[in-house]
Amino acid sequence: MTGVSHMLPLVTAGGLCIALAFAFGGIYAGDKEGSLGWALMQIGGASAFALFIPIFAGFIAFSIADRPGLTPGLIGGMLATSLGAGFLGGIVAGFMAGYFTRWLNKALKLPDSIAGLKPVLLLPLISSLVIGLTMIYIVGPPVKGIMEGVSAWLMSMQGTSALLLGLILGGMMAFDMGGPINKAAYTFAVGLVATKIYGPMAAVMAAGMVPPLGLSLAATFFKNRFTSDERKSSKATALLGISFITEGAIPFAAADPFRVIPSIVAGAAVAGAISLTAGCQLVVPHGGIFVLAIPNAINHMLAYVIAIFAGTLVTTALLFFLKKPQEAL
Repeated sequence: MTGVSHMLPLVTAGGLCIALAFAFGGIYAGDKEGSLGWALMQIGGASAFALFIPIFAGFIAFSIADRPGLTPGLIGGMLATSLGAGFLGGIVAGFMAGYFTRWLNKALKLPDSIAGLKPVLLLPLISSLVIGLTMIYIVGPPVKGIMEGVSAWLMSMQGTSALLLGLILGGMMAFDMGGPINKAAYTFAVGLVATKIYGPMAAVMAAGMVPPLGLSLAATFFKNRFTSDERKSSKATALLGISFITEGAIPFAAADPFRVIPSIVAGAAVAGAISLTAGCQLVVPHGGIFVLAIPNAINHMLAYVIAIFAGTLVTTALLFFLKKPQEAL
Protein backbone atom coordinates (compact mmCIF):
# COMPACT_ATOMS: atom_id res chain seq x y z
CA MET A 1 0.00 0.00 0.00
CA THR A 2 2.97 2.33 0.50
CA GLY A 3 3.87 1.79 -3.15
CA VAL A 4 0.28 2.31 -4.26
CA SER A 5 -0.14 5.56 -2.33
CA HIS A 6 3.00 7.06 -3.84
CA MET A 7 2.17 5.81 -7.35
CA LEU A 8 -1.43 7.03 -7.43
CA PRO A 9 -0.73 10.76 -7.95
CA LEU A 10 1.62 9.95 -10.84
CA VAL A 11 -0.95 7.74 -12.57
CA THR A 12 -3.68 10.35 -12.13
CA ALA A 13 -1.63 13.40 -13.11
CA GLY A 14 0.06 11.64 -16.02
CA GLY A 15 -3.16 10.17 -17.33
CA LEU A 16 -4.99 13.48 -17.18
CA CYS A 17 -2.13 15.17 -19.05
CA ILE A 18 -2.49 12.56 -21.80
CA ALA A 19 -6.25 13.11 -21.90
CA LEU A 20 -5.67 16.87 -22.20
CA ALA A 21 -3.20 16.21 -25.01
CA PHE A 22 -5.90 14.35 -26.93
CA ALA A 23 -8.40 17.12 -26.20
CA PHE A 24 -6.12 19.92 -27.42
CA GLY A 25 -4.16 18.15 -30.13
CA GLY A 26 -6.25 15.21 -31.33
CA ILE A 27 -5.33 11.54 -31.15
CA TYR A 28 -2.02 12.13 -32.94
CA ALA A 29 -1.01 14.98 -30.61
CA GLY A 30 2.22 13.24 -29.67
CA ASP A 31 3.45 13.29 -33.26
CA LYS A 32 3.38 17.08 -33.69
CA GLU A 33 6.62 18.12 -32.03
CA GLY A 34 6.52 21.52 -30.38
CA SER A 35 2.73 21.71 -30.14
CA LEU A 36 0.81 21.98 -26.86
CA GLY A 37 -0.56 18.47 -27.34
CA TRP A 38 2.96 17.10 -27.86
CA ALA A 39 4.20 18.92 -24.74
CA LEU A 40 1.36 17.45 -22.67
CA MET A 41 2.19 13.98 -23.98
CA GLN A 42 5.82 14.49 -22.92
CA ILE A 43 4.67 15.42 -19.42
CA GLY A 44 2.08 12.67 -19.08
CA GLY A 45 3.26 9.74 -21.16
CA ALA A 46 7.01 10.17 -21.50
CA SER A 47 7.59 11.41 -17.94
CA ALA A 48 4.83 10.63 -15.42
CA PHE A 49 3.97 7.22 -16.87
CA ALA A 50 7.66 6.34 -17.13
CA LEU A 51 8.00 6.99 -13.41
CA PHE A 52 4.99 5.32 -11.83
CA ILE A 53 6.21 1.69 -11.89
CA PRO A 54 9.69 2.64 -10.58
CA ILE A 55 8.06 4.70 -7.82
CA PHE A 56 5.66 1.83 -7.08
CA ALA A 57 8.49 -0.70 -6.81
CA GLY A 58 10.77 1.69 -4.97
CA PHE A 59 8.31 2.43 -2.20
CA ILE A 60 7.34 -1.24 -1.82
CA ALA A 61 11.03 -1.86 -1.14
CA PHE A 62 11.18 1.22 1.12
CA SER A 63 8.29 -0.10 3.23
CA ILE A 64 10.22 -3.35 3.79
CA ALA A 65 13.86 -2.21 4.12
CA ASP A 66 13.56 1.53 4.82
CA ARG A 67 15.82 3.95 2.91
CA PRO A 68 18.45 1.36 1.78
CA GLY A 69 15.70 -0.46 -0.12
CA LEU A 70 14.59 2.59 -2.09
CA THR A 71 17.45 2.65 -4.62
CA PRO A 72 17.32 -1.03 -5.68
CA GLY A 73 13.53 -0.83 -5.72
CA LEU A 74 13.55 2.19 -8.04
CA ILE A 75 16.13 0.56 -10.33
CA GLY A 76 14.22 -2.73 -10.39
CA GLY A 77 11.00 -0.87 -11.21
CA MET A 78 12.68 1.05 -14.02
CA LEU A 79 13.97 -2.21 -15.46
CA ALA A 80 10.48 -3.71 -15.18
CA THR A 81 9.27 -0.80 -17.32
CA SER A 82 12.03 -1.06 -19.92
CA LEU A 83 11.68 -4.84 -20.13
CA GLY A 84 7.92 -4.55 -20.63
CA ALA A 85 7.10 -6.47 -17.45
CA GLY A 86 4.50 -3.89 -16.39
CA PHE A 87 3.17 -3.41 -12.88
CA LEU A 88 3.37 -7.15 -12.11
CA GLY A 89 7.10 -6.95 -12.80
CA GLY A 90 7.21 -3.88 -10.58
CA ILE A 91 5.64 -5.82 -7.72
CA VAL A 92 8.24 -8.58 -8.14
CA ALA A 93 11.09 -6.06 -8.26
CA GLY A 94 9.83 -4.17 -5.21
CA PHE A 95 9.47 -7.21 -3.00
CA MET A 96 12.78 -8.72 -4.15
CA ALA A 97 14.60 -5.43 -3.50
CA GLY A 98 12.98 -4.94 -0.10
CA TYR A 99 13.52 -8.40 1.32
CA PHE A 100 17.00 -8.86 -0.14
CA THR A 101 18.16 -5.49 1.21
CA ARG A 102 16.68 -6.19 4.64
CA TRP A 103 18.43 -9.58 4.74
CA LEU A 104 21.70 -8.06 3.56
CA ASN A 105 21.50 -5.34 6.20
CA LYS A 106 21.30 -7.98 8.93
CA ALA A 107 23.88 -10.30 7.38
CA LEU A 108 26.55 -7.72 6.60
CA LYS A 109 28.59 -7.06 9.73
CA LEU A 110 31.15 -4.26 9.56
CA PRO A 111 33.61 -2.67 12.02
CA ASP A 112 32.39 0.52 13.64
CA SER A 113 34.99 2.53 11.72
CA ILE A 114 33.33 1.83 8.35
CA ALA A 115 29.77 1.00 9.45
CA GLY A 116 28.59 4.35 8.12
CA LEU A 117 29.29 3.14 4.58
CA LYS A 118 26.70 0.39 4.81
CA PRO A 119 23.44 2.37 4.39
CA VAL A 120 24.77 4.92 1.89
CA LEU A 121 27.08 2.78 -0.26
CA LEU A 122 27.24 -0.95 0.32
CA LEU A 123 23.55 -1.80 0.73
CA PRO A 124 22.29 0.27 -2.25
CA LEU A 125 25.19 -0.87 -4.48
CA ILE A 126 25.05 -4.60 -3.76
CA SER A 127 21.25 -4.72 -3.74
CA SER A 128 21.01 -2.73 -6.98
CA LEU A 129 23.47 -5.07 -8.70
CA VAL A 130 21.68 -8.20 -7.50
CA ILE A 131 18.16 -6.95 -8.30
CA GLY A 132 19.22 -5.38 -11.61
CA LEU A 133 20.98 -8.50 -12.86
CA THR A 134 18.06 -10.65 -11.71
CA MET A 135 15.58 -8.48 -13.62
CA ILE A 136 17.70 -8.46 -16.79
CA TYR A 137 18.77 -12.09 -16.93
CA ILE A 138 16.00 -13.95 -15.07
CA VAL A 139 12.83 -11.84 -15.39
CA GLY A 140 13.59 -10.27 -18.79
CA PRO A 141 13.90 -13.36 -21.04
CA PRO A 142 10.57 -14.92 -19.95
CA VAL A 143 8.80 -11.58 -20.50
CA LYS A 144 10.20 -11.35 -24.02
CA GLY A 145 9.24 -14.96 -24.66
CA ILE A 146 5.70 -14.34 -23.43
CA MET A 147 5.35 -11.35 -25.76
CA GLU A 148 6.57 -13.27 -28.79
CA GLY A 149 4.62 -16.44 -27.99
CA VAL A 150 1.32 -14.70 -27.33
CA SER A 151 1.69 -12.56 -30.46
CA ALA A 152 2.28 -15.65 -32.59
CA TRP A 153 -0.69 -17.40 -30.96
CA LEU A 154 -2.98 -14.47 -31.67
CA MET A 155 -1.87 -14.35 -35.29
CA SER A 156 -2.79 -18.03 -35.63
CA MET A 157 -6.30 -17.29 -34.27
CA GLN A 158 -7.38 -14.82 -36.95
CA GLY A 159 -9.70 -17.35 -38.50
CA THR A 160 -11.50 -18.27 -35.28
CA SER A 161 -14.92 -16.98 -34.28
CA ALA A 162 -15.31 -13.28 -33.54
CA LEU A 163 -16.82 -14.08 -30.13
CA LEU A 164 -13.85 -16.17 -28.98
CA LEU A 165 -11.22 -13.80 -30.34
CA GLY A 166 -13.01 -10.81 -28.78
CA LEU A 167 -13.14 -12.53 -25.38
CA ILE A 168 -9.45 -13.36 -25.53
CA LEU A 169 -8.29 -9.94 -26.72
CA GLY A 170 -10.49 -8.17 -24.18
CA GLY A 171 -9.28 -10.27 -21.27
CA MET A 172 -5.66 -9.80 -22.28
CA MET A 173 -6.01 -6.00 -22.32
CA ALA A 174 -7.11 -6.00 -18.69
CA PHE A 175 -4.95 -8.75 -17.26
CA ASP A 176 -1.74 -6.79 -16.66
CA MET A 177 -2.74 -3.28 -17.83
CA GLY A 178 0.39 -2.39 -19.79
CA GLY A 179 2.45 -5.51 -19.19
CA PRO A 180 3.48 -8.14 -21.78
CA ILE A 181 0.00 -9.68 -22.13
CA ASN A 182 -1.64 -6.29 -22.69
CA LYS A 183 1.09 -5.23 -25.11
CA ALA A 184 0.81 -8.44 -27.11
CA ALA A 185 -2.94 -7.89 -27.64
CA TYR A 186 -2.49 -4.21 -28.51
CA THR A 187 0.45 -4.89 -30.87
CA PHE A 188 -1.57 -7.61 -32.59
CA ALA A 189 -4.48 -5.21 -33.18
CA VAL A 190 -2.26 -2.35 -34.38
CA GLY A 191 -0.47 -4.69 -36.77
CA LEU A 192 -3.79 -5.68 -38.31
CA VAL A 193 -4.74 -2.02 -38.80
CA ALA A 194 -1.77 -1.75 -41.17
CA THR A 195 -3.32 -4.57 -43.24
CA LYS A 196 -6.75 -2.86 -43.20
CA ILE A 197 -8.29 -5.29 -40.72
CA TYR A 198 -9.95 -3.01 -38.16
CA GLY A 199 -12.18 -5.22 -36.00
CA PRO A 200 -9.57 -6.31 -33.41
CA MET A 201 -8.50 -2.68 -32.91
CA ALA A 202 -12.04 -1.73 -31.94
CA ALA A 203 -12.29 -4.68 -29.55
CA VAL A 204 -8.95 -3.88 -27.93
CA MET A 205 -9.78 -0.22 -27.37
CA ALA A 206 -13.23 -0.95 -25.98
CA ALA A 207 -11.77 -3.53 -23.61
CA GLY A 208 -8.96 -1.22 -22.53
CA MET A 209 -11.43 1.46 -21.49
CA VAL A 210 -13.46 -0.85 -19.27
CA PRO A 211 -11.14 -1.45 -16.25
CA PRO A 212 -10.82 2.22 -15.16
CA LEU A 213 -14.47 2.91 -15.96
CA GLY A 214 -15.73 -0.11 -14.03
CA LEU A 215 -13.56 0.68 -11.03
CA SER A 216 -14.61 4.32 -11.04
CA LEU A 217 -18.29 3.37 -11.18
CA ALA A 218 -17.90 0.80 -8.40
CA ALA A 219 -16.01 3.26 -6.17
CA THR A 220 -18.77 5.82 -6.73
CA PHE A 221 -21.71 3.57 -5.91
CA PHE A 222 -20.15 1.04 -3.51
CA LYS A 223 -18.06 3.37 -1.38
CA ASN A 224 -17.60 1.03 1.56
CA ARG A 225 -15.62 -1.40 -0.62
CA PHE A 226 -12.86 1.11 -1.38
CA THR A 227 -10.38 3.16 0.61
CA SER A 228 -10.67 6.92 1.02
CA ASP A 229 -7.83 7.51 -1.48
CA GLU A 230 -9.46 5.22 -4.03
CA ARG A 231 -12.79 7.00 -3.72
CA LYS A 232 -11.14 10.39 -4.09
CA SER A 233 -9.33 9.30 -7.25
CA SER A 234 -12.35 7.59 -8.84
CA LYS A 235 -13.45 10.61 -10.91
CA ALA A 236 -9.98 11.04 -12.35
CA THR A 237 -9.91 7.28 -13.01
CA ALA A 238 -13.08 7.64 -15.11
CA LEU A 239 -11.38 10.32 -17.23
CA LEU A 240 -8.46 7.96 -17.77
CA GLY A 241 -10.90 5.25 -18.82
CA ILE A 242 -12.64 7.30 -21.50
CA SER A 243 -9.18 8.27 -22.78
CA PHE A 244 -8.20 4.59 -23.23
CA ILE A 245 -5.60 4.76 -20.47
CA THR A 246 -5.98 1.30 -18.96
CA GLU A 247 -3.16 2.02 -16.51
CA GLY A 248 -5.65 4.07 -14.48
CA ALA A 249 -6.79 0.76 -12.97
CA ILE A 250 -3.32 -0.22 -11.75
CA PRO A 251 -3.46 1.36 -8.26
CA PHE A 252 -6.73 -0.48 -7.55
CA ALA A 253 -5.37 -3.77 -8.90
CA ALA A 254 -2.10 -3.44 -7.01
CA ALA A 255 -3.96 -2.91 -3.73
CA ASP A 256 -6.33 -5.89 -4.18
CA PRO A 257 -5.20 -8.00 -7.16
CA PHE A 258 -7.09 -11.21 -6.40
CA ARG A 259 -10.48 -9.46 -6.48
CA VAL A 260 -9.87 -6.60 -8.89
CA ILE A 261 -8.05 -8.41 -11.71
CA PRO A 262 -10.73 -11.11 -12.25
CA SER A 263 -13.41 -8.40 -12.21
CA ILE A 264 -11.75 -6.19 -14.81
CA VAL A 265 -10.70 -9.14 -16.99
CA ALA A 266 -14.30 -10.38 -17.15
CA GLY A 267 -15.71 -6.95 -17.99
CA ALA A 268 -13.05 -6.25 -20.62
CA ALA A 269 -13.62 -9.68 -22.19
CA VAL A 270 -17.35 -8.94 -22.49
CA ALA A 271 -16.64 -5.58 -24.12
CA GLY A 272 -14.19 -7.11 -26.59
CA ALA A 273 -16.55 -9.94 -27.48
CA ILE A 274 -19.54 -7.66 -28.09
CA SER A 275 -17.46 -5.24 -30.17
CA LEU A 276 -15.97 -7.91 -32.43
CA THR A 277 -19.22 -9.89 -32.74
CA ALA A 278 -21.12 -6.72 -33.68
CA GLY A 279 -18.65 -6.04 -36.47
CA CYS A 280 -17.30 -2.79 -35.00
CA GLN A 281 -14.24 -1.50 -36.82
CA LEU A 282 -11.84 1.21 -35.65
CA VAL A 283 -9.30 2.72 -38.04
CA VAL A 284 -7.18 4.62 -35.47
CA PRO A 285 -4.99 3.03 -32.77
CA HIS A 286 -5.67 5.33 -29.81
CA GLY A 287 -7.85 8.12 -28.48
CA GLY A 288 -10.61 6.50 -26.43
CA ILE A 289 -13.90 8.36 -26.50
CA PHE A 290 -12.33 11.14 -28.57
CA VAL A 291 -12.33 8.93 -31.69
CA LEU A 292 -16.12 9.06 -31.74
CA ALA A 293 -15.88 12.68 -32.90
CA ILE A 294 -13.73 11.73 -35.92
CA PRO A 295 -15.83 11.11 -39.06
CA ASN A 296 -15.68 7.48 -40.20
CA ALA A 297 -13.16 6.50 -37.50
CA ILE A 298 -15.57 3.85 -36.21
CA ASN A 299 -18.61 2.14 -37.66
CA HIS A 300 -21.58 0.74 -35.69
CA MET A 301 -21.08 3.45 -33.09
CA LEU A 302 -24.12 2.50 -31.02
CA ALA A 303 -23.01 -1.12 -30.76
CA TYR A 304 -19.55 0.07 -29.79
CA VAL A 305 -20.89 2.25 -26.98
CA ILE A 306 -23.08 -0.65 -25.82
CA ALA A 307 -20.00 -2.92 -25.70
CA ILE A 308 -18.11 -0.47 -23.47
CA PHE A 309 -21.16 0.11 -21.27
CA ALA A 310 -21.88 -3.62 -20.88
CA GLY A 311 -18.27 -4.43 -19.99
CA THR A 312 -18.22 -1.61 -17.45
CA LEU A 313 -21.38 -2.92 -15.78
CA VAL A 314 -19.97 -6.46 -15.60
CA THR A 315 -16.81 -5.20 -13.90
CA THR A 316 -18.80 -3.02 -11.51
CA ALA A 317 -21.12 -5.87 -10.54
CA LEU A 318 -18.25 -8.29 -9.94
CA LEU A 319 -16.43 -5.76 -7.80
CA PHE A 320 -19.56 -5.43 -5.66
CA PHE A 321 -19.71 -9.19 -5.08
CA LEU A 322 -15.97 -9.91 -4.79
CA LYS A 323 -14.67 -6.97 -2.77
CA LYS A 324 -15.51 -6.98 0.93
CA PRO A 325 -16.67 -3.87 2.78
CA GLN A 326 -13.68 -2.09 4.30
CA GLU A 327 -15.06 -2.54 7.82
CA ALA A 328 -14.88 -6.31 7.37
CA LEU A 329 -11.31 -6.36 6.16
